[in-house]
Amino acid sequence: MTARPANVMTAGCIRCRMRPSFGYRHASMGHRTPLYDAHLAANGKMVDFGGWDMPIHYGSQLEEHHQVRRHAGMFDVSHMTVVDVAGSGARDYLRRLLANDVDRIESGRALYSGMLNAQGGVVDDLIVYRRAADYRLVVNCGTREKDLAWMQQQSAGFDVQITEQPSLAMIAIQGPRALELGKPFLPAADALLALKPFHFVEQGEWLMARTGYTGEDGAEIILPGDRAAALWQQLRDAGVVVCGLGARDTLRLEAGMNLYGNDMDDTISPLEANMGWTLVFNDRDFIGRAALEAQQVNGHAELVGLIMEEKGVLRAHQKVITDQGEGEITSGTFSPTLGISVALARLPAGSRGDAEVEIRNKRLPVKIVRPPFVRNGKSVFKPL
Repeated sequence: MTARPANVMTAGCIRCRMRPSFGYRHASMGHRTPLYDAHLAANGKMVDFGGWDMPIHYGSQLEEHHQVRRHAGMFDVSHMTVVDVAGSGARDYLRRLLANDVDRIESGRALYSGMLNAQGGVVDDLIVYRRAADYRLVVNCGTREKDLAWMQQQSAGFDVQITEQPSLAMIAIQGPRALELGKPFLPAADALLALKPFHFVEQGEWLMARTGYTGEDGAEIILPGDRAAALWQQLRDAGVVVCGLGARDTLRLEAGMNLYGNDMDDTISPLEANMGWTLVFNDRDFIGRAALEAQQVNGHAELVGLIMEEKGVLRAHQKVITDQGEGEITSGTFSPTLGISVALARLPAGSRGDAEVEIRNKRLPVKIVRPPFVRNGKSVFKPL
């Protein structure tokens, strides 16, 4: 058993979120979310996903993708790591730990941020929810042990309690009709529907946020694990389509959303990952600030979008040739919504206009654009 940081309290099975880039294998009796039996009942194609038995699709990844863009879909994301940070020093601790500033939000709002190392690299990206008495963080499980060790190390000198919440489940409902169909089954549904993006409402042990990973309207619902199967079935009966990890990845890439381990990691800074908008340089001395300020002076690579209208599929690690030098694709796929191949790529600063990508020893033309590619079902990318 892996040793846990001393002041990180936990109970039960540890959650884990690994992303599709880590690869799939046949399911092999890994950890199971409270919705495992529901996935089998819906004929989910189960795979080993970072030690968890999870559905990659329920028959057609393409159809699940389109259902989210055009109607309503739902995802089991109960393998995410939920961590609560409480105590009189929680605010000051998080203002030091995170590159975005929790003072930008009041109770009832959420914030996206990188958690950086001293060199400015992204230890992890996460969402923090500011609650009435504490803060809730949802972090990647592929980096769970590293995250918790880093959070523990940085907590020295602060009065904070860091508590994992493995008994909670998480369901994401996404799509233009997701909230309409989900409303009858959600507590405080009227309040939820009235919220703007990145706001949330709580009732009892339920936390419901207007957040997501698809570029569509919807909500992410954190609830007790023993209530998850009932909600899942109610939503399915109401017409919300069950969706697997495959569609989740193509949706997030169309939406221009980063994938930890592909588009950023602990050697890549937010400035190099199109996350500059999450940085707040104010009176705080947050971890990694000095390194970022040096990058701003000295220059850095940029994460941009690519589109390719030629036949072929853009994939991670393919070489990109620009008039400023060479770069590399970090995430790529065929876009079901647009009918062309799209990618995120890290290129030399100032790369604009046309470029070429090397695929099987051939160079094919691509255009450099500003992501996202799709939002609310529509093409939104613009040339750079």
